[in-house]
Amino acid sequence: MQDFNSSNTVVIAGPCAVESEEQMEIVCKTLKSTGVRYLRGGCFKPRTSPHTFRGLGEEGLKIMAEMRTRYGLKIVTEVRDTKHLDLVAQYADVVQVGAKSMYDNDLLLACGELKKPIVLKRNFAATVKELVNAAEFITMQGNSDVVLCERGIRSFENSTRFTLDLCGVAWLKKNSDFPIVLDPSHAMGFAYGIPDLARACVAMGVDGLMVEIHPEPEKALSDASQQLNMRQFVEMHESLKPIAMAVNRHII
Repeated sequence: MQDFNSSNTVVIAGPCAVESEEQMEIVCKTLKSTGVRYLRGGCFKPRTSPHTFRGLGEEGLKIMAEMRTRYGLKIVTEVRDTKHLDLVAQYADVVQVGAKSMYDNDLLLACGELKKPIVLKRNFAATVKELVNAAEFITMQGNSDVVLCERGIRSFENSTRFTLDLCGVAWLKKNSDFPIVLDPSHAMGFAYGIPDLARACVAMGVDGLMVEIHPEPEKALSDASQQLNMRQFVEMHESLKPIAMAVNRHII
């Protein structure tokens, strides 16, 4: 992605799941006001329980496309499997492969045939070398526009949702050429800790930051506890700028 270069830390923000046009309108107005260029939102949601909200599907993609038209934002959204890949690719500017799909070789190879950027999330039980190997399934098919996303790994600690592996990020910066995005929302699992984690991520000089936000997190249909409200996001976003400057980067 053109915005991912050695001088930028790109912010990707939006709700865990697209729920309504009204919800997305509020989110996009906030993103536009802060200068954020990338809107994230789930339309096909791979869930641990079949009884939870699994997304609006194509209706959600259409809502995101309308927001792109209104606000000039780029869409980042997840593909769950090869069955939905062509549909997601019709709408998305950036296709996200989620943590639960990192080992889906068929999906990775199919993403390698797209002419779109891919954000590949690390599985919560994967090593960093396995993440790089998964990315190479994509690049070997001809798509070199791949971004790695660290979103926390499962450890013995259970007070937070996962453990954000900043050591692994340091290894990736040293041993791979892929841009690196960090997702403190999924790692922490609770809104109170996300701003501090985000600041730590930016201090590492990474290429991007992915954060979940919602107009009314307490009413969110999925991952309510880990989404910042609009005020919290704006305050966090502003706090990132001096840290980025200190490591010779710009928040965009």
